[in-house]
Amino acid sequence: MTRSDRNEATTRPRLTGGSLALQEFSELAGNVGGYPYVKIVLDRAESVLHFIDGADGTLHVRYIACEILGMTIDELAGRLDSFNDDVYRNPDRRFQLGTLALHTRGGSAAETDDGRAADAFLSLETVDVDTMSADMLRSFYHRVREHIDPSLPLVLKPANHRQEGYVAAIPESEIPRVLSHELYSTAAFVPLNPGQAHGRLRVFRSEAEYRADPEPLAWHDIVVMPRVPEDVPRVSGIIHTEHTTPLSHINVMAAGWRIPNAVGIGALDRIERAGLAGGWVHYRVDTDATDLHLDAAPPRAAGDRPEPAPGERVTVDLPDLTPTPVTPLTELRAGDHVRFGTKAANLGELTHLLQHGSPRWLGFYRVPRPPRDNLLRYLARQLGLPEDADAAELDCAAQRLVKEYAHVPRGIVLPFSLQQHFLDSSPELREALDRLDSALGDDSALGDDSVLGDDPAPRDGTAGVDGLCLDAQRLIRTTPLPDPVRTEIDRALDRHLYGAPVLVVRSSSNAEDLAGFSAAGLYESVAHVSGTDAVADAVREVWASLLSPRAVRLRHQAGIPLDHCRMGVVVQEQVGATVGGVLVTCNPLSPRDFRSVYLNISPRSVTEVVTGEGAPLQYLCNTMEGGSRTVSLGTAAADLDTATKEVVGRLALISRLLQSHFSPDESHSAPIDIEWAIEGDRVNLLQLRPFRTAG
Repeated sequence: MTRSDRNEATTRPRLTGGSLALQEFSELAGNVGGYPYVKIVLDRAESVLHFIDGADGTLHVRYIACEILGMTIDELAGRLDSFNDDVYRNPDRRFQLGTLALHTRGGSAAETDDGRAADAFLSLETVDVDTMSADMLRSFYHRVREHIDPSLPLVLKPANHRQEGYVAAIPESEIPRVLSHELYSTAAFVPLNPGQAHGRLRVFRSEAEYRADPEPLAWHDIVVMPRVPEDVPRVSGIIHTEHTTPLSHINVMAAGWRIPNAVGIGALDRIERAGLAGGWVHYRVDTDATDLHLDAAPPRAAGDRPEPAPGERVTVDLPDLTPTPVTPLTELRAGDHVRFGTKAANLGELTHLLQHGSPRWLGFYRVPRPPRDNLLRYLARQLGLPEDADAAELDCAAQRLVKEYAHVPRGIVLPFSLQQHFLDSSPELREALDRLDSALGDDSALGDDSVLGDDPAPRDGTAGVDGLCLDAQRLIRTTPLPDPVRTEIDRALDRHLYGAPVLVVRSSSNAEDLAGFSAAGLYESVAHVSGTDAVADAVREVWASLLSPRAVRLRHQAGIPLDHCRMGVVVQEQVGATVGGVLVTCNPLSPRDFRSVYLNISPRSVTEVVTGEGAPLQYLCNTMEGGSRTVSLGTAAADLDTATKEVVGRLALISRLLQSHFSPDESHSAPIDIEWAIEGDRVNLLQLRPFRTAG
């Protein structure tokens, strides 16, 4: 059903009284992201405002083509790009497209005597790629306002940063507005990872309360707290009761574990009212739901285990321990991961790309997106080329963009063989590792494992496997580097990192970034390192992190043998940054969105983003039509300035080109995760790895 605002008879039902009331809105509304919504089309030529029935999810362009213009689906498919240009980019367009969404202030809507939600209001938004001018946006709002029940507040929601600039120049008394990040910050439910679990509900009102609890988390627990810290063991489900980012280490790990994970504001009070704390529950997170599902359930049967079951093996390439020299990043390629670790190999591959380019730059944009044969014309626009630019022109422009604006800080990498030389230099250390390996093969020694055993030991890790891990770590930190090892590191520092006042020492293992095992945040990196003695200490700290109790337990649970794991070490020049963060070349909050790159941004440090210690700014950048919008300000007092937003948009486009190169197949659909830091108009690429989604 559709609604028209004309008073004369039409082939579509008239809107009674010329205005849309809340009840009629509800009858037409679909639901997305927890919000009821109705799509609208303003036909400027006919002076008709159409309200589109949301039941079947009809797209704006399909409705215009088929219902208004009488086109067939095949006719629309044959000219889809030009049709989109006409409705979204033409300054003299006939149609203006938008969406009305229903919200409530404060997260709940008390009803008045007439059944109307007392705190309800509607937001009007265009799609993010719409290029309406300020005047068009202004007239669109007023035209829609005329046909909404006057008692129902209507605010304009700018769809991108450009529109935010337009709206800022209009008095709020004329056009009330709400920004995307303002709505996000009040959202009561954010699905971070879909799934379902049957487990015991463990509720903590603060991290301090969690740390003080004498009973550690077990594999069957579903943990509820304001923000779940990154060092929790493998659990069956997570509920954050404060807003967080999908890209924090714990949320990336949860996606790898394939467990349900969501933000549920008010979940603590809901659990308390229902008396669910400490009890067994069924927990489910659905991407398109309006809230998480939580119901009382009987305890799990004895011996029942989560999926994937402990002991299920994750594939890991065996380390190559052939004696190999300390090597500069510029000499590494992706295939060197078996000698230097994944992180180092990817950084080496990046340095090669910046200098020599890639035959795969255009891969993502070459893939057909039916009914489009490819997206190359969109890439041409983003690169400032004519839409009919050929592949050679696109490739050259892509290479210029990456080479001019992207940079990998210089560095060296210590291979697995150097770590092995160090381990073999100490009989005491070798014996400690043998004891640990033996204990991991003995189920009775794993009784203190909150994931693998039934009787967890104290969280201080003084017994069993934990104690053996801590002993091995102590020995690694205190055993001197053999003279040949120390000399080789010192010479490589002098040759390749001369003049660098401050260094960062990063982990690079073969037991990370694997299908089913991300290891996000599991291993150590040491920043602000100066002097050769400090580098030696930091290297040993990174080596020791391979044997932390948590790392050993999680790998063992994934079926990765201890003797298959090695640690390379990247030593890089530490760069300054005005802004840093993490991005993924997908939209983790909307898996069907192939246009957007999702960024977490901190004006302070990348570490703040990945550890979840502070709430970062969250951006979505469209790498097809261009443009960006702020999803959340986090704890920032203000948004980024215009110049920095432009650099962030350029970074998003570069990341899509890098996704094309690093894709494991010709679908070019596998997203990547990049840590980065902006210095002026240059982007330093600090890390690149696959981003493992829940699917």
